[in-house]
Amino acid sequence: MRPSFAASTLQFEDTDKQRTYETISFKEVHKEVTELKELTTLLNSPVVFAHNDLLSGNLMHNDEQEKLYLIDFEYGSYNYRGFDIGNHFNEYAGYDCDYSLYPSKDEQYHFFRHYLEPEKPYEVSEKDLEALYVETNTFMLASHLYWALWALIQARMSPIDFDYLGYYFLRYNEYKKQKRMCFSLAKSHISGSGKA
Repeated sequence: MRPSFAASTLQFEDTDKQRTYETISFKEVHKEVTELKELTTLLNSPVVFAHNDLLSGNLMHNDEQEKLYLIDFEYGSYNYRGFDIGNHFNEYAGYDCDYSLYPSKDEQYHFFRHYLEPEKPYEVSEKDLEALYVETNTFMLASHLYWALWALIQARMSPIDFDYLGYYFLRYNEYKKQKRMCFSLAKSHISGSGKA
């Protein structure tokens, strides 16, 4: 996560923003990034061409053709599959960051079946569903950290009138809220001692 270094060296002209910014423990953030990187490495998530910003505004549905189109690839690049899917699920929260809208396990499994085998979704094995569930929900944490750090840089650089510092705290706090469950899920899966 390269944004972590850039985000830790910012100076704001606005004294209130600077004061808020100085409450952030970059030592803690760096520790979180390191721990998560170590854990996600163990999942062996494949690298794919990823959209990296698959929110509802970047999806177009053609009702007549029954087709879904992805648009706006400004953040598109190669990335871990789990990051792209976890990031997409985080976007269910919308602009209000209502994370109670994050998809349930059943909703995620429905998505995974169609992602892995679009022509035969109900032939996807339980083992493959579980593995992708763990991968996605671990990388969901990486999405929170990435966009939290991105928000700090935007708070200093962007001309857009948006509370980027507030957005940092929304994303980072959701990361902390979900960390224990997601780490436990991943470690259990990696050790082979439990199901998702």
